[in-house]
Amino acid sequence: MRRSRGFSLIELLIVVAIILIIAAIAIPNLLRARMSANEAAAISTVRNINSSQVVYYNEFPTTGFAVTLATLGPGAACDVTAACLVDSVVACPAEPCIKGGYEYYITSDTSGVFPHTTYTTTATPTRFGQSGSRNVCSTEDGILRQEVTQTTTLGAGLDHTTCSTVTLYKAISS
Repeated sequence: MRRSRGFSLIELLIVVAIILIIAAIAIPNLLRARMSANEAAAISTVRNINSSQVVYYNEFPTTGFAVTLATLGPGAACDVTAACLVDSVVACPAEPCIKGGYEYYITSDTSGVFPHTTYTTTATPTRFGQSGSRNVCSTEDGILRQEVTQTTTLGAGLDHTTCSTVTLYKAISS
């Protein structure tokens, strides 16, 4: 009489096949969840930048709104050039500032005129369809907007008119 030790090759193959089937089901859901988390973080960051802009505008009324993310960021002394309102990741020295799979930009239509009365904040995925699938923007009105027809990663920040055009960008309902 022969006694077997361990598992047969067929039993091991069945176990491997079951693991692969479970992985094929779970991995796409995991990627979608990560992309959704990146998008939620991007919306939150744009909301935070809007709040920071309001504080900056009230603290430095002769300057108006900040025209770069670095201006809202940390500095040796919190002043008009570095207001200490957002973290150093969002307030990088050169835009785009990358955080959580999204690139962030600030543009201003009044950058040469004081006080700066307008700005547009833009968040776009670093890899469209992988790190996120929504382009998000907001202006000084504080309304967060997303692209009506999802396109691709933007190469630069949006201008005020584009972000405010309702046929291109619709308000995000919270």
